Amino acid sequence: MPQAGKSGPEGSKQPPAAARIVAMAREQYRFVTSTDGRPYAVALDGPNVALPLRGKSGVRQRLARQFADSYPGEVASQSALADAMTVLEGVAEDSDPVPVNLRVGRAPDGAIVVDLGSTDGRAVVVSGLGWEVVDRAPVLFRRSGAMAPMPEPVLDGDGLAKLHALLNMDASTFHQLVAWLVAAWIPDIPHPALVCKGEQGTGKSKAAQMFINLIDPSPAAKRSQPRDEKAWSRQAFSSWALCLDNISAIPPWLSDTLCKAVTGDGVVDRALYTDDDVVVLTFKRVLAMTTIDAGALAGDLAERVLLLDLQLIDSTRRRSEEELDATFAAVRPAVLGALFDVLACALAVLPSVRLESMPRMADFARVLAAVDQAQGWNTLDDYLATSANVATDALEGDLFAMAIAHLVDQAGTWQGTAGQLLEVLPVPLVRPPNWPKDATRVGGRVKRLAPLLRSIGITVDDTQRSRDRTRHKLLTLARAAPQPEPASAREQGPLWPEVTPPGNGSTPPDQY
Repeated sequence: MPQAGKSGPEGSKQPPAAARIVAMAREQYRFVTSTDGRPYAVALDGPNVALPLRGKSGVRQRLARQFADSYPGEVASQSALADAMTVLEGVAEDSDPVPVNLRVGRAPDGAIVVDLGSTDGRAVVVSGLGWEVVDRAPVLFRRSGAMAPMPEPVLDGDGLAKLHALLNMDASTFHQLVAWLVAAWIPDIPHPALVCKGEQGTGKSKAAQMFINLIDPSPAAKRSQPRDEKAWSRQAFSSWALCLDNISAIPPWLSDTLCKAVTGDGVVDRALYTDDDVVVLTFKRVLAMTTIDAGALAGDLAERVLLLDLQLIDSTRRRSEEELDATFAAVRPAVLGALFDVLACALAVLPSVRLESMPRMADFARVLAAVDQAQGWNTLDDYLATSANVATDALEGDLFAMAIAHLVDQAGTWQGTAGQLLEVLPVPLVRPPNWPKDATRVGGRVKRLAPLLRSIGITVDDTQRSRDRTRHKLLTLARAAPQPEPASAREQGPLWPEVTPPGNGSTPPDQY
């Protein structure tokens, strides 16, 4: 129940506390509902940042403090605040839903906007004409506790070389990384998961942490593998870019979830503070992972990754984590400026980019082609060649897929029902958990493995049926005609370029 009105200075009765809180809020904020059904408040005179109505960083807490300051000796009760929030949620629902972005967004004129995460609401606006830092973002952003501020980018002419100097990778691999980093700020395309692969001592975890902190800085850039879909949805809701560290095995549910996160994952959840209303949360996220073995990737996920194979760091070049952190902090503004430059150049030519063939992750491939055209690199061919190798590695890690490949090698062409396939394939002595248990599961597994099998020259056809009265669906497995060898990555060059110390601008090396 609202608090009873109290007498004013001249004995007049004041409105209840809840009514005064609502009036106070409407004088300072406009109220909107996001496309996922959540109410937010946006300061009328302040940064273009959407504040939740409830929670630790919400408007409720701010209004409670302001009420106490405005009415000395009076504190709003919990019931008064709850009643006020209910009214304000109703006010928010009066308007059509609006996009509320997290870290990156698309402006009405098509420019890309990156939230710096600062308290004053500054942002970087990038278009084909260049980039600039603006005082107020032209799109609405929300913040989360998993976000950290991004330093203001600067141009010193040496940003890419300074980033490369921190990483143990050749020029070809580094160019693919740069293209992935700039594509990560394009909000409306799928982004392949970046997989940092290498043995112990290659600095995978530290490198992945740097990459995430360039795109979407966070106090917890590296995350452990989520326990279930609920834990994943909480992580994805609070961050635009995430890194899952030290992945050794990926359960099927997580592999499916990560695949959907690449292309746009929808999660139906109960709406806050309700028993029966639901909201649909759509997560299209930028993912990075570290692993020792690419064979840990399931088939569907293996087709949606960009693999970076890090080289072992020589003992003479190994640096302490403290030194790396200090160097990264010093060069990060210059690195960001260089990356935004590459993004602006790619956006300028992207509308005219046409691919001869459309590979998986076609939108990302177009960005690679645009970066290549603007920078004179070869990232698209290198990415396609590496992707073929990843698919092969993932296939070799799947015993059921390898059994099919062995069958086709022996038979040339095999045709039969899913049940017959299960019977003819020899079961390993130690049966893996993903080995199908019945004919229904066999059909589904073969369909999911089809792209990977195709990468090693095996075609899968499930369009035919048996000619008897049962009309069973038939699987036809055959060796495809030989295809031209994919382009191979160029020979490895020096892992580290020469670079000037942080803060000293110079002309970029020719390889950039």
